[in-house]
Amino acid sequence: MSNEDEYVTPRRGSFVAKAQLLSADDVSRALARMAHEVLERHGENAVVVIGLQTGGVPFAQALAERLKSFSGRDYPLGVLDVAFYRDDLARHPLLDTSTTSLPVDLDGRVVVLVDDVLFTGRTIRAALNALAEWGRPGAIELAVMVDRGHRELPIRPDYVGKNLPTSRRETIRAALDGVWIGDEERS
Repeated sequence: MSNEDEYVTPRRGSFVAKAQLLSADDVSRALARMAHEVLERHGENAVVVIGLQTGGVPFAQALAERLKSFSGRDYPLGVLDVAFYRDDLARHPLLDTSTTSLPVDLDGRVVVLVDDVLFTGRTIRAALNALAEWGRPGAIELAVMVDRGHRELPIRPDYVGKNLPTSRRETIRAALDGVWIGDEERS
């Protein structure tokens, strides 16, 4: 968190960190491991990496970079905004800067959706609905930096940086420079 104990998120109030759970090096190692797992599973198959707005985008970029580094091949990188597909717009208002950008046709490809934190599964449900508007992938897989539990839907990630069980009251913030646990102060 750039040596700060507090920052403002686009959707919620202020996050106050209690403890850092993963360092930047830990996050980097987890992304490298996930990239190796994708390559082991899919080899030369047509894989598209898609980051979910907003938290998943930096992790998707980093995953695509590692895939290229390990394989020598470029992997298409997209961004998916799921705001219009959410069932809780009142809690997560639309962001002006969010956009969807998919660089290739998804039909028949393996799509690796990437997000920062998996919690209830509702964002992933929205992402699956949004992807249906853009084509028919051969498979859709999920990569998350942190799986914190508390699922409300039957959704399970295929690639996980770290499982970090939490209470429902706690908040997790994940970024390339680390993962923190803390509390959210409503504005």
